[in-house]
Amino acid sequence: MAERILVLAVDIDNDLYTKTKITGPVVGRKDNLSAAAKLALADPQDTDANAMFEAVKRYDELKAKGYSVAIATITGAEKEGYVADSELARQMERLLDKFKADACLLVTDGASDNRVIPLLKSRIKVNSVDIIRMKQAEQFENTYFTLLEKLKEPHYARIVFGIPAVLLLLFAISYYLNFGWQLPVALIGVYLIIKGFGLEESLVESFRGFGFSIDRLSFVFYLSAILFFVISIVVASGDYYTAVAAKDGALIAVSYVLEGFILLFPISLVLYLVGRMIDLHNKRMRYRAIAQGTYVGYSITALVMVYLVAAWFIGQIYFWQLLLYGAIALVVGYFVSAFSGSLRRRAMRLARMKDKSVINEIGAYIGKIAEVDQKRGYILVKTEYGNVIRYDIDRVSNVTDRVIIK
Repeated sequence: MAERILVLAVDIDNDLYTKTKITGPVVGRKDNLSAAAKLALADPQDTDANAMFEAVKRYDELKAKGYSVAIATITGAEKEGYVADSELARQMERLLDKFKADACLLVTDGASDNRVIPLLKSRIKVNSVDIIRMKQAEQFENTYFTLLEKLKEPHYARIVFGIPAVLLLLFAISYYLNFGWQLPVALIGVYLIIKGFGLEESLVESFRGFGFSIDRLSFVFYLSAILFFVISIVVASGDYYTAVAAKDGALIAVSYVLEGFILLFPISLVLYLVGRMIDLHNKRMRYRAIAQGTYVGYSITALVMVYLVAAWFIGQIYFWQLLLYGAIALVVGYFVSAFSGSLRRRAMRLARMKDKSVINEIGAYIGKIAEVDQKRGYILVKTEYGNVIRYDIDRVSNVTDRVIIK
């Protein structure tokens, strides 16, 4: 038969890469069968594996009937939305360049079909949609177990259990300390701002990066950082009450608080960044580890400047001293950042990144490195379509047999 059919499985949330490190698109019967088996072994309850097996079955059926048929699985991104849709579109266009299909048979688990189908119809005719449903999920009693499994996932657990628990604790602590209802409401407002601007995942990942484990050397640095941070808050609180008792103005009181807090806080910050460098180095993420040196330089410079301005407001230093010490802080910060940059360039030379494949952090293939400019600190990546994309070296998060760009 003349009609060329593409059997297409869709994994919109990219579980395939998250759980097996296999990047999409997966093309061919053998590769799809292998990828589905690995995904099923990694998570037997994942419906994407069943969709891939069903796609292989439909491919075999159409092949037996004499159709010209191909099979592929395309993947989106863990964070659904524009990123996932654009990645699906990119992989779909890549497939259609290789296999000139007349029609598509879509195999899906039913998740986000209202997003996937219009995206596919704009590029290829969709003849059929095969939705895979687990038979057990149709039984009422198994709905209970499905909900329990969902509540074990960190994202849903934080919403269902975490937020109410935090609210209860905030009001209990506020009542005990006689702070009234204003403090809990203010903290809730801060959380809603974080949630509204999409900063929640970034903060969660940052806290995960602490890696609290007594088996790690970084644990000592993280614990010390927390202790110095708490001491900084205590010192700042003491300076605030002293300023209030002395009936100083609001600006002077704020200056005392900043001076007391920043006195020890830089030590806490440096200890945390050293711990991060150790963890990243152990994970072979050398470029991120080196980048922490730049953060150390910038952070110390900024904190020293704030400390000097506060001391000048209080009257502890003269204006010429503010300028002199500020200039010294800028020079020290510059040299720390420059040293970090030299280490980064040295790591680039040792890594030999030229001609290596480049993927992003969700596993999507970007291209191959065509050129590495060590002096200017960037790489040029040539895509499959011949386009050249420039990336700053700071975006390189890991280098093995492939280069991962964040």
